[in-house]
Amino acid sequence: MIPQLSTADLLDFARATAGFMPDDEGALLFATARTALTNGPGLEIGTWCGKSAVILGAAAREAGSVVFTLDHHRGSEENQPGWEWHDPSLVDPEAGRIDTLPHFRRTITRAGLEEEVIGIVGRAPTVARHWRTPLALLFIDGGHTDEHVTNDYEGFARWVSRGAALVIHDVFERPEDGGQPPWRVYRRALASGDWEEIAACGSMRVLRRVDGEAGNPVR
Repeated sequence: MIPQLSTADLLDFARATAGFMPDDEGALLFATARTALTNGPGLEIGTWCGKSAVILGAAAREAGSVVFTLDHHRGSEENQPGWEWHDPSLVDPEAGRIDTLPHFRRTITRAGLEEEVIGIVGRAPTVARHWRTPLALLFIDGGHTDEHVTNDYEGFARWVSRGAALVIHDVFERPEDGGQPPWRVYRRALASGDWEEIAACGSMRVLRRVDGEAGNPVR
């Protein structure tokens, strides 16, 4: 039986887990989630090997809540062979494709967060068509093309409750710093009048829903 780790130990565990979350951004994600999740469940889009899922799970445990984390576990565009962030050790030799699902499951088991972090395996648009649960927190950190980020926003932001949090990762204003699709969705959200920015750190933006009801389309 794996002993229950303290919150501090869980955050240390997350720092040592494979992923793309700087420590200061992870600290903001934890603080945001710890407050938001007292009002209901959260959803992360983009699991990878579970680094940020551990951060969210630690917050969910403190808040007495749960976090769902959604990924097809085949990797985004930048994770494929020939791209900068390709990791050959994550390729399933039988399928000949990336498969991060076993790594995620091992991460959550070792963290002792199987009750707080619930994995969903599938494509975000497919899951979004069937999602009906209001959210206290939505963390968008999946594919970084315009198609994928827009699908994530349109498919799930509508389920964020008024007063709840939307967190968008990899938001870069300058093209030389990173891809622009998350920046465009972030600007779209602010321009809609449905959201206000309440915190920022590095490439992470935290918004709060100030208008609309969960289940209604977002602009």
